[in-house]
Amino acid sequence: MAEPSYEDAGVSLGKAEAVVERLRAAVESTRTAGVVGAFGAFAGLFDPGGGQLLAASTDGLGTKLVLARRAGRLREAGACLAAHCVNDVLTSGARPLFFLDYVAAAELDLEQVAELVEGAAETCRAAGCAILGGETAEMPGVYRDGELDVAGTCVGAVERDRVIDGARVEPGDVVLGLPSSGFHCNGYTLVRRLLGNDPFDADLVLAPTRLYVEDVARLRERCDVRALANVTGGGIPGNLARVLPAGLRAAIDPASWERPEVFRWLDERGVPEEEQRRVFNLGIGYCAVVPAADAAGSGLTAIGRIERGSGGVVFSDS
Repeated sequence: MAEPSYEDAGVSLGKAEAVVERLRAAVESTRTAGVVGAFGAFAGLFDPGGGQLLAASTDGLGTKLVLARRAGRLREAGACLAAHCVNDVLTSGARPLFFLDYVAAAELDLEQVAELVEGAAETCRAAGCAILGGETAEMPGVYRDGELDVAGTCVGAVERDRVIDGARVEPGDVVLGLPSSGFHCNGYTLVRRLLGNDPFDADLVLAPTRLYVEDVARLRERCDVRALANVTGGGIPGNLARVLPAGLRAAIDPASWERPEVFRWLDERGVPEEEQRRVFNLGIGYCAVVPAADAAGSGLTAIGRIERGSGGVVFSDS
């Protein structure tokens, strides 16, 4: 029997990577004088004038929403979505300002919509982020009966001289790992395939995405934070590499932290380590790169170092 994989479950990361260049060309064709930085960051930056930059990110909850609805955990799902979007904006050093949501279905259940928005509001209150509004849409023929979809957008602001973009990362810097609460928002097409129609422990499998606002604020008080990465789809290799300058890579020690129980659940179901590294966060939901001299006082686990070389991210046991 073949080992479980994300692609066999119906999601091709290879296809997603292949279309990026086409998307990049379309996005770059719209570039105006206000755009700051290159395409592909966790949050896009725009200069409206006045010394501050706007940071914006849009994302969805993916198929985690299917399991959340099945388990009656839509409020938590809304909280998870908002945290996911806010965490992306934080990578630029920005403080979140406001959030917008979008909920769609063949036929809307207003109780479900309310639960999603109430959950998002819970996260936004914790992040000091206002919900300005959103959109609900009924689209029979586009969505299957009984299913729904949700997406969110977060916008933040950062002083130009406080932007975190990875440009100052250098060899010898330390990679710090901030623990995740579980899978966060990624890998759920594979998780659903593993579960089938069986009952499941929602507390274990559906733990909401951890919000890193306070963690990042404390870290910036203690350390010179040179890069931040939100570990979402693509795991540590696919996300930490996005904030490293050309010619540098991160050497990660996978034995340096303890994984949450849910990753043992994946082990028990035969998901190979290589696939887990490629798809899931492995228990590290956020990475920060700081000078070696700052690492000891950070209060966080050092999970790797920056070195010269190619490959973006390498694991020390590979």
